[in-house]
Amino acid sequence: MDLVVDGRKVFVSSGGRPFDPVHPTVVFLHGAGMDHTEWMLQARYFAHHGRGVLAVDAPGHGRSVGPALRSVPDLASWVVKLLDAAKVERAALVGHSMGALVALETAAQAPSRVWALGLLGAAARMPVHPDLQKAADANDRAAVDLVASWGFGRRAHLGGAKAPGSWMLGSGVRLLERAPDGALAAGLFACNAYMGALDAAANVTCPTLLLLGEIDRMTPPAGARDIAARIPGAHTVVVPRAGHMLMVEDPDRTIDALSEII
Repeated sequence: MDLVVDGRKVFVSSGGRPFDPVHPTVVFLHGAGMDHTEWMLQARYFAHHGRGVLAVDAPGHGRSVGPALRSVPDLASWVVKLLDAAKVERAALVGHSMGALVALETAAQAPSRVWALGLLGAAARMPVHPDLQKAADANDRAAVDLVASWGFGRRAHLGGAKAPGSWMLGSGVRLLERAPDGALAAGLFACNAYMGALDAAANVTCPTLLLLGEIDRMTPPAGARDIAARIPGAHTVVVPRAGHMLMVEDPDRTIDALSEII
C-alpha cells in the first residue's frame, strides 16, 4: 500500500494481509540500498500471527519517492512521521544494519511511540571504507558486489538456502542492483556519519533484542556489545554461522528470536 510522508509517496508492504492498526504494529526498516523485500519472510509471518505489519521502503529506496535521506537522525524523524501517516500511536521497530541505527535513534527520539525494539546486524559504529563510498557515489557496480559479498556468510555464497534452486547471494545482488541511483550511497554515508548510537541506547526504555550474525563481517557481534550494555534488560542472540544478512540466511531463527519480543 502507499502512504504519504512529507508530501511524497512511500511504499509499505503489509505482509500479505490488509494492515489494521487495531493489531499491535511492527515496522520493519531495511538496510542501505535495500528495500522491504529483505523482510519478506518475517513480514509475512508476523502479519499472519496477529500483528499489523509495515515493511517500508525508505525515501529513495524501492518504490518510495526520493530523495534518499543521508542522515540517521533525519530517517528517525521520518519514521515518526510514517507512524503518523499510518495512524499508528505506538509500534515495535525492527531494523537491519542502517535500519537498526534508525530504529535505535527513533526509540531515543520518541520513546512514547516505540513499544519494542529489534536490532539486527547492529553496531555502535558502522564505518564505510572510502573506496566503497566512492564507488557507491558513482553508482559503480563494484559497490554492489562488495556489499553483497561481505554481507552474506560463507554458506550463502555457495548455496545454503532451504528452498531448492534458490541462491541467497544472487538474490542479494539483484536486490542491490535494482535500487534507485544514489540509494546505496546515501545509506552508506548515513551509517558512516552516525556517531550517536551509544547516546541513543542510553535513552531507550523499551524491551530490546539485539540479533547478530556469528560470522558477520560488516558488523561483527562485538560491535553491538556497548549498545547492549547501555539498554536496561537488553537481550542479545547470536545466530550461528550467519553473516550480516541473517534474516535471509536463517529466517527461522530470526523469526523465533523476534517472536520473543514482538
